Amino acid sequence: MDQKKIGGFLKELRKEKGVTQEQLAEAFCVSNRTVSRWENGNNMPDLDILIEISDYYEVDLRDILNGERKQKTMEKEMKETVLQAVEYTNAGSERCHKRVRLCCATGMLIFVITMILNDSALAAEHAFVRTGCDIAQGVALGIMLCGLIISSRYGAAIKAFKKRIFKKEC
Repeated sequence: MDQKKIGGFLKELRKEKGVTQEQLAEAFCVSNRTVSRWENGNNMPDLDILIEISDYYEVDLRDILNGERKQKTMEKEMKETVLQAVEYTNAGSERCHKRVRLCCATGMLIFVITMILNDSALAAEHAFVRTGCDIAQGVALGIMLCGLIISSRYGAAIKAFKKRIFKKEC
């Protein structure tokens, strides 16, 4: 924390507001000599007075402690960058969720079809149809299980583990 910088900033804020040191001192119930010490960087106001000063000048307390205002354009650019990053992340996440939903829907469809076929007369008459249905049901359950794992927190852990393994091999 640079007291000289903070003092200069306090002086700049006072001049922008168009008040004298005496008027400011009167507003905060301190002497004008105290205000002068703040602005020269010899002393710092107490925290409770700093909070009142930030309200008085309508600036963020962090700006006073940094000794400068945040640039509005920088805030705007930062905000836009963060929003773009969020949109990018959401788009990637949405693609992954679509794949998981498709995987689970396919598994469920296969499972329902094989259940219907297993109960039909065709499966009762032919052992290979019954065996095929049992294999298809196993595949369907495996597909749904994979979708469940991928959509859970374990999916991210598995993905990270896979990356570590493949990095070691390269």
